Amino acid sequence: MHEWAELRHFRYLLKILERQGFRVAAEELHTSQPNLTVQARQFQEYASVRLFRRLRNGSIRPTETGIAFISMARLLLDTCDEVIDALAAIERGEIRTARFGCCTLADPGLFRNFCAAHKSILPGCSIRPTLGDTEQLAEEIVNGSVDAALVTLPLEHPELCIEELRRDPLVVCLRRDSALARNHKVQTSDLQGNLSILHHPKRHPRAHAKLLQHLAESGIEVEDYSHASHPSEMQMLVREGHGLSLIRDGTPLDDELTTRPIAGVDWTIDTAIAYHKRRHPKTIPILVRKLKKQLDRIPRERTSPAAPQVLRHSESDGKRPPCGVENPAVQLELYR
Repeated sequence: MHEWAELRHFRYLLKILERQGFRVAAEELHTSQPNLTVQARQFQEYASVRLFRRLRNGSIRPTETGIAFISMARLLLDTCDEVIDALAAIERGEIRTARFGCCTLADPGLFRNFCAAHKSILPGCSIRPTLGDTEQLAEEIVNGSVDAALVTLPLEHPELCIEELRRDPLVVCLRRDSALARNHKVQTSDLQGNLSILHHPKRHPRAHAKLLQHLAESGIEVEDYSHASHPSEMQMLVREGHGLSLIRDGTPLDDELTTRPIAGVDWTIDTAIAYHKRRHPKTIPILVRKLKKQLDRIPRERTSPAAPQVLRHSESDGKRPPCGVENPAVQLELYR
């Protein structure tokens, strides 16, 4: 532990590096130049780093470590301010209830983790969940009926902070008895004419347009397709034989279904936290940092199905091979 390091060290050195000199930094910090010199020397000696070099004209230039220090010190000081603001708001009794939203395409487990993280910060705060579509939740954040929401991108709004949390691959959802399920991956050419179930375009127009762009760039034209408003509805249509669909990797599946990654593409569903830039519970920025740190500790892997094993006709006593004879794709359960 570096118990010798204090916030004033970071505040002083940040100002020195930003102003590229001690005199201007001392004036803005309302302290003496010799005091800054002592603080800067002590910090660099204790940390065994060199943050700047002096030029002949008396100014300074950050070293590579100094450039990194600028970003890190800003982050540390911003976090400190956010923590103090949150504590003051809690003391004033401003955060009695938190109204959190989750869009239909986001991972429900991630939303539960989001709510649990807030409970760990403020156990006495009641949480009121709201489910909906991304753009609907965005408008509810703007009008103040929702405090923060787990949404899927793309999303832009001048009044919202939108911080990406995670990217999950899009995979093909298909029946276990489909011929394509025998392969480790589905080729983009296999989607032509078979991809006929999509999330309803009006539920997230920007995401729908982005998906169609990805498909077009891969030479896939989707002209006529079924609409579904929720991943469970998409699975129902796949199960009943209406075609293939694309879903978020890790989505819990019906027993008759499986998933396969798509070869040669990097299509993802990107999940973010959205909240109002000015009007939000002061615990939200702390919560976002906490959740990002938790997610960084958890390795997120693509679904990697085992090699399919298909029974020969003679091995099943002349009967049609049952559904699911191959090893199913592993669905990662990251949150309990």
